[in-house]
Amino acid sequence: MQELINKTIAFVKQELQNAEAGHDWFHIKRVWKTAKNIAAEENVDLKVVEFAALLHDIADAKFHDGDEEIGPRKAGEFLKTLAVDEATITHVQQIIKNMSFKASLGDVSFSSPEMLVVQDADRLDAIGAIGIARAFTYGGYKNRELYNPEIKPEPNQSKESYKKSTAPTINHFYEKLLLLKDKMNTPTGKKLAADRHDFMVQYLTQFYAEWNGEK
Repeated sequence: MQELINKTIAFVKQELQNAEAGHDWFHIKRVWKTAKNIAAEENVDLKVVEFAALLHDIADAKFHDGDEEIGPRKAGEFLKTLAVDEATITHVQQIIKNMSFKASLGDVSFSSPEMLVVQDADRLDAIGAIGIARAFTYGGYKNRELYNPEIKPEPNQSKESYKKSTAPTINHFYEKLLLLKDKMNTPTGKKLAADRHDFMVQYLTQFYAEWNGEK
């Protein structure tokens, strides 16, 4: 199994060598490590968890013209080269297709204990200090405003409106990041999310104070 994981890591590093910094190999590595830590407390198939964590962003739709099938397809094609069994491949593909926050805004057609573990790990990397850094990195990548008081957040977006949003990065806190704490699935995920959520709240307090010239 470790040989298959090592081959998967090498594949992911190669595929993501020019990726945007918030969705690069280091993001994958953090999610993978966190997923393994959460899985240790859950009754799950670790093989599925590891493959899904390592391959979940192999072709993120937002970097591929919104194509939500390319990621699962690419992951499946790679796993076939490792001679992974068909049931595991299908499971991993379903996790990749259904685990994202964006997917949760529409009709989610699949869930499993393994998906909930990987989903928690991925959501944890979207909040806290790392989450803040990733949000502004992506905002810069898309040339978005940091903050615009005249553009109000829309926390109850549909899947399509979320995908099309070009709002300032601060709005993303209210439209996604601050919502994740209450969407965690596992006890470990919930515990870790609480601390990271509090850090984001403190950050926003400081941000507004500096924006308004109060500090």
